Amino acid sequence: MSLFDADVPGLPDSSGPLAARLRPRNLDELVGQRHLLAAGSPLRRLVEGGGMTSVVLWGPPGTGKTTLAHIVSRAGRRRFRELSAVTAGVKDVRAVVDEARDTLSMSGVRTVLFIDEVHRFTRTQQDALLPSVEKGWVTLVAATTENPFFSVVSPLLSRSLLLTLEPLTDADIGELIERAVRDPRGYGGAVELTGEAREHLVRLAGGDARRALTALEAGAEAALEGAKRSAAATGSHGDGDGTGDVPGPVPLGLDLLERAVDRSAVRYDREGDQHYDVVSAFIKSMRGGDVDAALHYLTRMLEAGEDPRFVARRMVILASEDIGMADPGALGVAVSAAQALELVGLPEARLALGQAVIHLTLAPKSNAVITAMDAAAADVRAGRLGPVPSHLRDAHYRGATRLGHGAGYQYPHDHPEGVVRQQYAPDVLARSDYYRPSGHGFERRAGDRVRFLRGVLRGQPSSPSAPPAGDEG
Repeated sequence: MSLFDADVPGLPDSSGPLAARLRPRNLDELVGQRHLLAAGSPLRRLVEGGGMTSVVLWGPPGTGKTTLAHIVSRAGRRRFRELSAVTAGVKDVRAVVDEARDTLSMSGVRTVLFIDEVHRFTRTQQDALLPSVEKGWVTLVAATTENPFFSVVSPLLSRSLLLTLEPLTDADIGELIERAVRDPRGYGGAVELTGEAREHLVRLAGGDARRALTALEAGAEAALEGAKRSAAATGSHGDGDGTGDVPGPVPLGLDLLERAVDRSAVRYDREGDQHYDVVSAFIKSMRGGDVDAALHYLTRMLEAGEDPRFVARRMVILASEDIGMADPGALGVAVSAAQALELVGLPEARLALGQAVIHLTLAPKSNAVITAMDAAAADVRAGRLGPVPSHLRDAHYRGATRLGHGAGYQYPHDHPEGVVRQQYAPDVLARSDYYRPSGHGFERRAGDRVRFLRGVLRGQPSSPSAPPAGDEG
C-alpha cells in the first residue's frame, strides 16, 4: 500500500524518474484528452471549482489517470491519499476513510482518495467505499484499465462520474517528447534527438506517455554518460578538473536509443508502402495457411505501432472472404478478438489477436461467400430483379387478400422435412445458383445440404433424406 501525505500534492520530484519530474501540475499542462478539457466540462468544474464529485477514470496505461488524480487533489489544497488495489485490503480502506472523516470534521479539509487499478478490488472492498463516497467524506478518484461496467460494482459506479481516457496520438507523444527534451524539469536542452530516434520513440510509446518517457530517459542517460566519458578521456572539459563537462547538446541517435532500450526499430511507415506490403503479406499468409508467417506479420505490425483495430478489422473481413462456411465459427473468433481488443486493450489483447490469427490461418478455406455475394450483386446491378412472387408478398394489411397476396404460400413447418417445393426467387432468377460450396471443411456437408434443398424446392430428383446441417463430424 502506498499511503502518504501531500501538503502540495502532485508537484514533480526533481530527483525522480523523468515521468515523475514532468508530471503536469495543472490541466493546461496535460497532453492529450482534449475531449475532457473543454471549458465547462465536468473535469474542469471538478478541478477549478473544487467540487466533491467522485470520478472513475477508465483508459489504457500511460494516458494520464494518475496525473489527473494528482491534479484533482491540488484543487482547493485537499489532502491526498493513495491506495493500490494490488496490495490494499478492506482494513486499509477503512483506515483511510476514518482518517478522512476525522480530518473533515476537525479542520474542514477534504481528502482525495486515489485508488489505482480499482478493478482488482473485490466486491467487498469496493462496497467498503460506498458510505464515504455517498456522504462526501472522501472524493474518490478510481483508475482502471478494464471496462468499469464489468469491473466496478454498480452502486459505486452510479455515485461516480465516469471519464474515458483515450490513447495519446502520435502528435501528443511527439509534443511530450519535445517538452521532456527542452523543459528544465526534463533535460533542458542537454540532449538533441535525431528525427529517426524521435520517430522510434513515438512508435515505441503506442499511445502510452509513460512508456515514451521511460524509453527517452534510458536513451538520454546513456547518451549523456557516453559523452561525459568521452570528454573525460579527451580532456575536453571546461574547468580543468577532469570531470568531463559536456558542452552543448548531446546527440541521441537511433542506434544508441535501440541499444539503450533493447528494442530495435521496426522500419514501418504506417502511411506508406510498408503499411500496404506488410498487411498484404499478413492476409495472404493467413489465406495460404502459413501460421508462422502470419504471426510474424501480426507482431511486426503491432511492434511498429500499427493501429490494432485496423488489424482486427482485416481479420474479420478475411473470416468471411476467405473462410466463410468452410469454418462458420471463424467469423465469431475474429469478432471476439476485435471485441477483446476494445475491452482490455494492448498489450494484453495481442494474445486474443494471436489466437484469432492461428485459428483463421489453420481453418479450411473457401471463397464461396464472396463469390456468391458478387454474383448476386452483378445480377441486381444488371437489372435482373423481377417482381416478388405473389405468394410471398405481405398479406397482413387490409385489402392484400383481394390482390392475391400470400395466396398459395406453404408454411415449411407444416411439412415433415421442414422444406417444401416452392419458388422464392423472382421468375427471372428462379434457376440462379449463387452459392457454390467448396469441398473444404464444414462446407463439404453444407454442399450436400444445398443440393438437397434445391432439389426439393425445384422439384428435381434428390437424395431420399435430408443430410443433417450440423457441425462437421
